[in-house]
Amino acid sequence: MRKATLCLLIKENQGDREVLLAMKKRGFGVGKWNGVGGKLDPEKGDRNVIDAIIRETKEEIGVQIKNLEKVAVLNFYFPHVPQKEGWNQEVHVFLVKNWEGEPVETEEMAPKWFKESEIPFKEMWADDELWLSHVLNGKKLKADFVFNKEETIDRHNIKFVQEI
Repeated sequence: MRKATLCLLIKENQGDREVLLAMKKRGFGVGKWNGVGGKLDPEKGDRNVIDAIIRETKEEIGVQIKNLEKVAVLNFYFPHVPQKEGWNQEVHVFLVKNWEGEPVETEEMAPKWFKESEIPFKEMWADDELWLSHVLNGKKLKADFVFNKEETIDRHNIKFVQEI
């Protein structure tokens, strides 16, 4: 499975916690709100998922991560898509509360802050509603999601863990 990353910037704003999501403008997941991130790319110097998330966050929204916390590993399976397409992914999810720079729109992503209570789950991947609030509330998890042709979930399994 292809290794990939997902980064969620978190900030406190007058007592409300906000999450940075970005509208995907091209490629895999176009038209959906998501965290920022992408696949591990050794040709761009990625030796591991940490290198990949730092690079992807800088490329996609212009932010330099200062520290991060790994909160989940999500396995996504798309049995209806040929494996060579690379849709099956092991995604390493990170929360970031300290960064340099302000998020900016790029050719790939249009970032926007959402109050935690206003996350647009209906405009996101179907799995997000099942795991995202858990990691925002301090849980760590490993999960498997099997998608069908309609990009809805056929099966899933979420396991809460102490460490990732």
